[in-house]
Amino acid sequence: MPVASSASSSISGWLPKWQLALAVGGPVALGLGYIYYKNTTQEKSKNSRKSNGVGTEKQISIDGDTLAKSIQKPETPIAKAQRFKTLGNQAFGAGKYDEAISYYNKAIETCPDDQHTELAKNYQNRAAAHDALENYDAVKDDCTKALELNPTYTKALLRRARVMEKTNELELALEDVTAACILERFMSQSTLLMADRVLKELGKQHAHKHMKNRSLVMPSKHFIKTYFSSFKSDPIFSDDASDNDNKDLAEVIQLFKEEKYDDIIEICTSKIESWDSKDIQVKFKLHLLRGTFYLLLGQHQDAIKDLNTVINNDEAPKSVKVNALIKKATMSMQLENPDKCFEDFEAALVIDTECGDIYHHRGQVNLLLDKVIEATYDSQKALDLNPNSGIAFAQKCYMDYRYAAISRSTTKIDSAIKEFERAFELFPDCCECYTLYAQMLCDSQSYDKADEYFAKAIEKDPSNATIRVHRGLLQLQWTGNVEKAVEYINKALELDKKCEFGYETLGTIQVQRGNLKEAIELFDKALELARTALELTHIFSLQDAARAQLKVSQRLGANSLLGMSGVMS
Repeated sequence: MPVASSASSSISGWLPKWQLALAVGGPVALGLGYIYYKNTTQEKSKNSRKSNGVGTEKQISIDGDTLAKSIQKPETPIAKAQRFKTLGNQAFGAGKYDEAISYYNKAIETCPDDQHTELAKNYQNRAAAHDALENYDAVKDDCTKALELNPTYTKALLRRARVMEKTNELELALEDVTAACILERFMSQSTLLMADRVLKELGKQHAHKHMKNRSLVMPSKHFIKTYFSSFKSDPIFSDDASDNDNKDLAEVIQLFKEEKYDDIIEICTSKIESWDSKDIQVKFKLHLLRGTFYLLLGQHQDAIKDLNTVINNDEAPKSVKVNALIKKATMSMQLENPDKCFEDFEAALVIDTECGDIYHHRGQVNLLLDKVIEATYDSQKALDLNPNSGIAFAQKCYMDYRYAAISRSTTKIDSAIKEFERAFELFPDCCECYTLYAQMLCDSQSYDKADEYFAKAIEKDPSNATIRVHRGLLQLQWTGNVEKAVEYINKALELDKKCEFGYETLGTIQVQRGNLKEAIELFDKALELARTALELTHIFSLQDAARAQLKVSQRLGANSLLGMSGVMS
């Protein structure tokens, strides 16, 4: 993830972590999910259609032998079957699919039963003809027969997978394309692209179903405290909030200070419904606070309703409106609507151009969208408006480094490093200064020093589980020390049992180690804590990849998976 800051969890925790599998470098053992995402960044091979016929709407790849110029007599059954197959191939090439099917029928009838490889080719070729005619049930039947004769027949696997993808049998399609990936030793780009496509669509379907029936879980106390600390101009909890002496609001604030977060929504609802105070501005603050906790809970429609109650009312205080717009903007990002996200940021700026929180959070969004120039501007503006904020200073340093890196300017990189060193002097207790510096060092592959600064960040914030997860990932990048990585992540999960990032990362590592059942269980725990469809889609994709690999290993036998760890190294 681009920003390692715990303060950035308000956004990074809700965006997909597709780079997670890439962060650990080379696979420790066969990790199918890892290889899917590693390879989908490459362009589709121009020769893939020629090599295996996958990826086109009409699958025309067939198996055949060159027709002999003369047919010897007496003709053996196998020779006769091959002749029919060749005639079928010729008809297929001419687009005469029904005629091709007729010849393949004869080839199948004629071919001796002990000629498994030849029979499998005939069934696969007949499946190709049925495929061209869109007789999908027949395609699946013939591919299945071919695979019964030759379980490692990749053309039959891929054809059946492609048809099952069309008929929305995605779990079965994923199993077949997973088997093909393994048998092809992950060398076919078109097969990997197909696997990625099926995984993403299957993940979306599982996420959609899960969203309807999920149990909502409040994030950890550390996550919530970190989220609120990212707002320096909080209209409810800031020191200069003018009406904290209001009895109703004071009661809610006390619950917050006591970290009784699970009670906030209920108490806010009770006070809003029984409101009889003349101070309508306090009521808007209660709507803002309840909407914020709905947002943290992942109850988005209720969050939007509360935030809009504030945003659309002229009597609402400006500071409350701005805060509501920032939170609604970040939620739009969760819901995969960046245009609406930036509209809300702009609306907030119309109200108050001097609010540093707007630039701080918009800068994070811009960085996550790889808009580094815009992110650099926002971080500078946020620091100008909040010069005493260690978080703003650290984020500005990191943004400057990212800009220098894409500009390939060693002078600017050196300047960013010096600014980080100044941050340690100005804000010695700010965890984010050390975390983002460590992230910068990881990017530049200065792993030993990065580990040192992750350790310092942990000293400053011992209860921060996310930092320990990042330090665990560093062990894999740096030394390939899986046991050390797992140790750090397990420690993170001991500190914070609601650290979704920890479960997801550990699950990915277990996939790479070949511990697929354990990985699936870890992904289940991550799914319980995920709050958005986007996040759920990503985790389900990882889990679906693990499930498919487990089934394929049982289908093909464990030996088919041996020796694969070096394929992608």
